[in-house]
Amino acid sequence: MTAPTPLTSAVILAAGLSSRMEGRHKLLLDLGGQPMLRHVVTAVLGVALAELVVVTGYRAPEVTAALDALPVRFVHNAEYAQGQPGSVVAGVRALTVACEVLMVVLGDQPFLTTRSLRALLDAYRTVDEGKSILVPMRSGQRGNPVLFAARHIPEIAAGALNVGCRQLVDSHPELVARIEMDDDAFVQDCDTPADYAAMRARYQSVAR
Repeated sequence: MTAPTPLTSAVILAAGLSSRMEGRHKLLLDLGGQPMLRHVVTAVLGVALAELVVVTGYRAPEVTAALDALPVRFVHNAEYAQGQPGSVVAGVRALTVACEVLMVVLGDQPFLTTRSLRALLDAYRTVDEGKSILVPMRSGQRGNPVLFAARHIPEIAAGALNVGCRQLVDSHPELVARIEMDDDAFVQDCDTPADYAAMRARYQSVAR
């Protein structure tokens, strides 16, 4: 009998400055008629969640509007310009419901699907005892989202655990399981106009 998917809470990071996008906010860019961020949030909502928190910062009213009518809760990181770690802390501190697993999701990975996220959670159930953090890999490249056992939530909320993927793997190898996934969506994000152009081309080819 297959074990049930672990009860999961998700924090989606949507606060960044999009500093390499030449003045455009990457999470608001159109992809198939919807903002990029909405694709990510919709995929995450397909997983059985305890709760979902979206962290806003830069151009927060527009980010909030892009998710209109979706059942999410927002928390604003007023210090979003200081970088991603503060947004992770803000999102984790906003969690109110007990869970087994925390999923920290980037807002610029629009090719993630509910199916791929469920596969990641299934992989989490297979990790060796003693490993409490799961980093998805694709062809040797580190990816996102990262999964954390709920026991790490207090230290993340206190800012005591750097959840940046590279720092996490390098600093806590004894805790980290790295699992190869069969979907390159885990390693595809959008930082530059060239990344966005490639995403649009891929989306259009898939949609045909």
